[in-house]
Amino acid sequence: MLRMHVHVGVKSIEESVRFYSNLFAAEPTVHKDDYAKWMLENPRLNFAISSRGGEVGVEHLGIQAENDGELRQVYSRLAKADAPVLEEGKTVCCYAKSEKSWVNDPQGVSWETFLTTGESTVYGHEGMESACCVPTQENANAARCCEPAAQDKPATSGCC
Repeated sequence: MLRMHVHVGVKSIEESVRFYSNLFAAEPTVHKDDYAKWMLENPRLNFAISSRGGEVGVEHLGIQAENDGELRQVYSRLAKADAPVLEEGKTVCCYAKSEKSWVNDPQGVSWETFLTTGESTVYGHEGMESACCVPTQENANAARCCEPAAQDKPATSGCC
């Protein structure tokens, strides 16, 4: 069954973990110094927060598949969405190994479609993900490591 995904940039992980743990009546399933994630069943939601030095607020939305068949169904929907798709493929991001693609809606909102295939000990891992996630001097503190860099994002009529 597909799961909705919301990723929010926050100023303080610890303050936000306390807030969202109370709001969701659950502790995060992943809790790192710069990232936390709740895998909720009611509502069925993958809610993630990160504090990586960027803007606060909603970073992107997404649809998480539970298996390869569901991911292929979502990818076929993307093909019909009349918007350019950035196929990132296999990657490491947000302390997880995934296969993912990105698309922007007509307003420029980034949507991530993905299947998580395992855990990772690092937020992003060189050689397995798009250049935006490769830790370098230039982007080591990037708030949106897992979101494609602006030049890599699919262009849409609503994008600035």
